[in-house]
Amino acid sequence: LAADVVAVPDRVATFDMDGTLWAEMPIYTQNAFLRDRIEALAVDRPELRATEPFASVLATDGDALLSLDEADWEAVTAATQVGVTIEDYVSTAAEWLATAKHPRFDRPYTDLVYQPMLELMAHLRANGFRTFIVSGSGQEFMRAFADATFGVAPEQV
Repeated sequence: LAADVVAVPDRVATFDMDGTLWAEMPIYTQNAFLRDRIEALAVDRPELRATEPFASVLATDGDALLSLDEADWEAVTAATQVGVTIEDYVSTAAEWLATAKHPRFDRPYTDLVYQPMLELMAHLRANGFRTFIVSGSGQEFMRAFADATFGVAPEQV
């Protein structure tokens, strides 16, 4: 990169998360996390197993989350986040990511990154770019792993 093309302070590169930096199918990683969180909540709140939209979510491997309308999506995310501090949420997400495995590949989600994208991000950073992640996935969820997995600081998510 020629120094006169883009001044160093202006060098910014943004990347989408799912499908660009790591695998997104058969379901988004955050959806798998939400499904597992609902399963964990149902231990202390068994009524969730008989209440929609939770019953549908628990009856599948998480793909039911893809068909939720906005109100049901809000109910599911609220059940997993209301009353939880950001620090606890990030900690829970990090703990889940340390043990959860992708259903198709039977490997940790953090192993399923696209190597060429990691190399591109490293190349850009070596040339003075700040790298950011932007996504429809939850910011705090991504902050639980972005630094360790992609070298992107939490405040750049």
